[in-house]
Amino acid sequence: MKHTPRITLVLLALFLSAQIMGLIVTSHYLKITSLPLNIERPEVDQTTSFLPILILVLLATALALLLFRFKMFRLWRIWYLLSVWFTLTISLAAFFIEKVAIGIAAVFALWKLFRPNVIVHNLTEIFIYGALAAIFVPILNLFSVSILLIAISVYDYIAVRKTGHMIKLAKTQSKAKVFAGLAIPYERKIAILGGGDIGFALLFAGVVMKEFSLKWYSIGAMIVPLFTALALFYLLYKGSKNKFYPAMPYITAGAFAGYGTVWLLNLLL
Repeated sequence: MKHTPRITLVLLALFLSAQIMGLIVTSHYLKITSLPLNIERPEVDQTTSFLPILILVLLATALALLLFRFKMFRLWRIWYLLSVWFTLTISLAAFFIEKVAIGIAAVFALWKLFRPNVIVHNLTEIFIYGALAAIFVPILNLFSVSILLIAISVYDYIAVRKTGHMIKLAKTQSKAKVFAGLAIPYERKIAILGGGDIGFALLFAGVVMKEFSLKWYSIGAMIVPLFTALALFYLLYKGSKNKFYPAMPYITAGAFAGYGTVWLLNLLL
């Protein structure tokens, strides 16, 4: 097992919490057309909408690698701060009026960056990914999100197993204490799960919820998150200590299995 049983369960619980919170936020924004901060979703064909998202991911990764390569940590921290504030604002605006959401998001973004601790870090991570789903789920369909997950899985495998640059990026972020993802320190070690693993799993779950017109609290909407969590558990259970693994191939397999289950239940019921 990659981590202790207790840490593994905590990591899975946080992953599931982020999925559920993300579905709540997504459900809210599927009912309205506007987003906070006057943000507008990209106007793209849903069938090919995976392309700009994939390009955005590759560009963001390349930029992060360049910042770390040239030790431009101040710029990285500014980018990190603005990203956290931006995404928290969108997610919290599903529960509060916009001005209040902006204020709360600013407080937690500054706290996360300048006075980091395990509770604040992971609490904010639970809310962050709902914003990304709120922006992108409405412009994705099942075909495009499936292609996106497959492409990201291939990229994740290459970035971890072949080039190793994703491992370097994760280690550098952890040392700088500005890690984008879940992070749980224990026994002079740290259990991490990258933000992409959480975010892409949520995008798929959100699209399934949208396409099948499911309520976020329904059993059907919970099936994909449960299957992706089970796939993640399998990886953590089979994984060895002090080794890095590409999580997206496992999460994608779990997502597709979850979709198949939702489709079958919808057909039978």
